[in-house]
Amino acid sequence: MLKNAWSFRNLALNFFQRELTGRYVGSINGLFWILIHPLALLGIYSVVFDTIFKVTAPVGDYSFIAFVALGLWPWLSFQEGVQRGALSVQANAGLLKKVAFPNELLVYAAVAATYTIHGIGFIAALVVLAVSGNVLHYEALPIVALILIAQFIFTLGLSSILAALQVMLKDIEHLLSPMMMIWFYATPVLYSVTMVPVQVQKIMLLNPMVYFIQRTRELLMSGGGLIWNDGVIVLSALCVFIAGRWFFNRLASHFEDFV
Repeated sequence: MLKNAWSFRNLALNFFQRELTGRYVGSINGLFWILIHPLALLGIYSVVFDTIFKVTAPVGDYSFIAFVALGLWPWLSFQEGVQRGALSVQANAGLLKKVAFPNELLVYAAVAATYTIHGIGFIAALVVLAVSGNVLHYEALPIVALILIAQFIFTLGLSSILAALQVMLKDIEHLLSPMMMIWFYATPVLYSVTMVPVQVQKIMLLNPMVYFIQRTRELLMSGGGLIWNDGVIVLSALCVFIAGRWFFNRLASHFEDFV
């Protein structure tokens, strides 16, 4: 199946480009908004948390806005990636009946485009943080990239499962928003996991996004090298991807009966 999907790589690239450009059709500044959006978010958080509430970061001497930013962009990539990936097959129902191709490519293109957009935003945020005086450990960026790639693979697997279920059940999209809101607050984006009771921390560790967010933030704020847990999370993400792909392809042959 992987070989079959690879033979459609040009079509996959076309889907990816369409996902990127389709989001900015009719926009005056087009892809320029990719940079405006993260900078605007940073400005809003800075005014609300740093200026008004004067919240301090629970880690080191960093500003609270830096603490939040380093966890926010990985989360935004995951959240929007899952939401767009879950609806990608249903949104292209007409295409499924006209062209024979691996339907999973629609999911991969939607998630990849989302991570590309927020990846650019994350880079812009890092530049702004550096200019504003936050000393980050940029030598850890290769390991950060590995963690984010693992998160991307995890997102692909989860999105594949949800996309298949959405075609069959139609109710998944209505559950995604509240599910993501609960998941957001169960993930230490706006707070440190050390701020919650130890008993709760043990439960939170079942949430893979806790590791992705914490590890990304830890590497950029404190530095460090590869650890065994990094290998474990990469293997776990691959397992989720393989399981998601298997589930998706098991149901794919029935999609035309439901779209």
